[in-house]
Amino acid sequence: MSSSSRLPCLFSGCPLMFKSQHGRTYHVRTFHINSNVRSYPGQSQSIPESTQAPPPHGSQRIEHPHLKVTIPQQALPCDANGTFLPPGSQPTPRAHATPDDWTPFENKLQFLVADLLYRRVEMSATSIDLLMELWASSMDGFGTSSPFRSHQHMYATVDSSSLGGVTWRCLVAGFSESIPRSAPSWKRTDYEVWYRDPDEVVRTMLDNPDFDGQFDMRPYIELDKRGKRCWSNFMSANIAWNHCDDIALHHPDSSFGAMYCPLILGSDKTTVSVATGHVEYHPLYLSIGNPHNKVRCAHRNAVIPIAFLAIPKGDRRYDNDPEFRKFKRQLYHASISAILRTLQPGMTSPVIRRCPDGHYRRVIFDLVAFIADYPEQVMLTGIVQGWCPRCTASPSDSGRASGPRTRNLTDELIKLLDSRALWDKYGIDDDVVPFTADFPRADIHEMMSPDLLHQVIKGGFKDHLVTWVCDYLTQTYRGQANKVLDDIDRRIAAVPSFPGLRRFPHGRRFKQWTGDDSKALMKVYLPAIVGYVPDDMVTCISAFLDTCYIARRQVIDEDALKQFDTSFSKFLQLREIFRATGVRPSGFFLPRQHMLTHYHVLIQDFGAPSGLCSSITESRHITAVKKPWRRSSRFEALGQILSINQRLDKLTAMHSDFVSRGMLPAGHIPPSGVSFLPPRDDGPPTSGDGDGGDDDGGDDDGGDDGGDDDDSDGEPADDNVLGHVVLARSRMKNYPQTLQELAAKLDETDLPALTQRFLADQLGAGPGGALASFLRITTTVHVFHSATATFFAPSDPSGIRGMRRECIRATPSWRGKGPRHDTVFVVEDDKKPGMRGLNVARIRLFFLSLEWFTRVGVDHVTGMWVIRPDYIRNRRNRAVIHLDAILRAAHLIPIYGSHPLPLEINSSISLDTFRGYYVNKYIDHHAHEIVF
Repeated sequence: MSSSSRLPCLFSGCPLMFKSQHGRTYHVRTFHINSNVRSYPGQSQSIPESTQAPPPHGSQRIEHPHLKVTIPQQALPCDANGTFLPPGSQPTPRAHATPDDWTPFENKLQFLVADLLYRRVEMSATSIDLLMELWASSMDGFGTSSPFRSHQHMYATVDSSSLGGVTWRCLVAGFSESIPRSAPSWKRTDYEVWYRDPDEVVRTMLDNPDFDGQFDMRPYIELDKRGKRCWSNFMSANIAWNHCDDIALHHPDSSFGAMYCPLILGSDKTTVSVATGHVEYHPLYLSIGNPHNKVRCAHRNAVIPIAFLAIPKGDRRYDNDPEFRKFKRQLYHASISAILRTLQPGMTSPVIRRCPDGHYRRVIFDLVAFIADYPEQVMLTGIVQGWCPRCTASPSDSGRASGPRTRNLTDELIKLLDSRALWDKYGIDDDVVPFTADFPRADIHEMMSPDLLHQVIKGGFKDHLVTWVCDYLTQTYRGQANKVLDDIDRRIAAVPSFPGLRRFPHGRRFKQWTGDDSKALMKVYLPAIVGYVPDDMVTCISAFLDTCYIARRQVIDEDALKQFDTSFSKFLQLREIFRATGVRPSGFFLPRQHMLTHYHVLIQDFGAPSGLCSSITESRHITAVKKPWRRSSRFEALGQILSINQRLDKLTAMHSDFVSRGMLPAGHIPPSGVSFLPPRDDGPPTSGDGDGGDDDGGDDDGGDDGGDDDDSDGEPADDNVLGHVVLARSRMKNYPQTLQELAAKLDETDLPALTQRFLADQLGAGPGGALASFLRITTTVHVFHSATATFFAPSDPSGIRGMRRECIRATPSWRGKGPRHDTVFVVEDDKKPGMRGLNVARIRLFFLSLEWFTRVGVDHVTGMWVIRPDYIRNRRNRAVIHLDAILRAAHLIPIYGSHPLPLEINSSISLDTFRGYYVNKYIDHHAHEIVF
């Protein structure tokens, strides 16, 4: 090749020339700038001190004009009396305690022991007493004793804290008039509603220093570097902006310099025991829209139970009694209205509250959203079962949105029509007066936020599409249907391993589905049904998965909204295959699926749907209801549940206070539910004892009722890079340390030549140049069994900065089931989009030796890229590349074809068995965004 046809290095002063674009890309990423290794957008090396979060790099944030004040990006600070402070004033310290004041504890050890035993270990009272007794005995002769005398001593110490833990109160509701003894039992019962003052709960949230740096004080419009609108956190959405317009219009004087505080409610019944009396509770949760979505999803005391609503019970004969049904709805709304009444004054006149940065501000409250599943939405909005809570579309017209329901429209229709006409023509139950009628600007229909868990993940995918496919297979294959379903299960079980992938060793055959099960099945389901169902059915599910993955992103821009509309329209068109094949002969009268027709508007109104998903409240059930119930005596357990929640809140508040005062490091025993880990500079620990076996411990994959997550392989991270790959901490000691001996041990005779070509290419001579044959490699070589990729993936489980870490493995033995050699994305051309600039390779060992695949193209049925193993003269095409050329792990799923999968094929050998593979863009959200 002539020098004129070679590609020069793009960096000034570098004389090297390259034969190919991917050679130049490897060189640039290795020696000049690895485009992944830099601070991610909008963040420096530490979390900003300002409460108001900065906009992403290259983007523009437009603050709401009516609340704009003289200090950039902040609501105007004031003192505790509401008098505005001069610019640059420092906040008043929260506490005057000294840095060694652990009140109410005697010292640091006492707090850490109480936090460990009560919150983290959830130790029983009897075990605490035994531990303290053993501790005291071990201290005999040393002049000291155990941190606590008994569990009562520990509980009393926690209870004495003045931080957190708003007191629980009780209100009693029932029929006011005299009820005869012959009346039904539900009429003669007084119903207790336990609640906490929501104003005090919000005061505690706003005063939480843990939110500092991840907290928005005013609505804003975010534009990316192209000038296009983005929706992410709640304050970037339209409802917050529009309600501020209304506040500024009707309260211009009081709203000046105020901080807007949107209130978010959530409610859902949960059952804690079926076998012992069907014990259920109905918690009501409260959050605020100022903390970022990541904070709310991780809880971090941004979602707090404020009430346990009454659940009226009656005899079976009253199950369908209209009067009993009306009473339950009225009790529900009256209870919520009574609970929230202390917030009402702050919705029109600002109240003074301290914020996460320590400053006091004038705050205006606003009811804006309610997180609920469809049955709860029916109860909330007063509609007829089967109708939409957001629009007036009838159940027979669920494929498209109709005119919006509003508070004013419902009021006018009630004036004009009788109850029967309201029920039949508009799906309105006029027996219900929503609690929002008592609060300004609140419209219960507008407050119905998107629910990814029940409308998309469990509803649209698992309950609808997966069920319909099973129905199709049953009616099409008849007596052979079970064999087909078993083969689909074997295909799912044979999917290669991947960091964090939930395993399905027995396919889909387990009794109780969770949201995590549905999410995991989404990742691997599509290739498993190819060949058994019509192509249009596969493409229909592919369009739905694309719709789902776009809706689940943490940041959704205008282009993503257009992609959402396109994929959802394609799904609506293709789902007719289920009607044509007789699976859904009566059509698609599905309220949850119908809600997707509103998602374009809902995303604009509420921001990214993941920030208001019912998975947040359902996971909160575990910490606020189910675990406390298990710790109780089971007898009249509600009082014990309330006490446990109050102590947990106090411990979390004390932890935040100690961290803010510098008495504890920020990463030390983080509050329950936090989804980030302390930064780590090297890879995961690996075995260094030279046994050549598994390089990580852990239980075997599999289980009777579901899959297991590879927790050690995929986890949130808190690093400040967009992407980076590092080798494991320890090298493997049982390998030779010379290149020739290593090649002989591995039976890879071409390894020295591949290494020579790699070095020649790095030096700019090209892999086929004469220099390669003259290179002699005499240095010591080391082999690793794993490397860690850290990359920016805010839409996946990630840390507070949106970082995720995954482990890439190349080990001869993995959990006793044979070798594991993961696949990776290799960057070949930074300038080309998606898969056109990437290639896929399989790691043989972290020397770094790998095997290439060849891109075939996009499969028009599944919409997934297809690749095949690359061969040169009947041998796998291998190479040695630099670690910096790797972007992250890739996941491949075999193209199974139309024949049953042999029984001997399993996940450990599937990458060695098939002629072609799908590049799985559904393995996570980051892959979905880069594999196109």
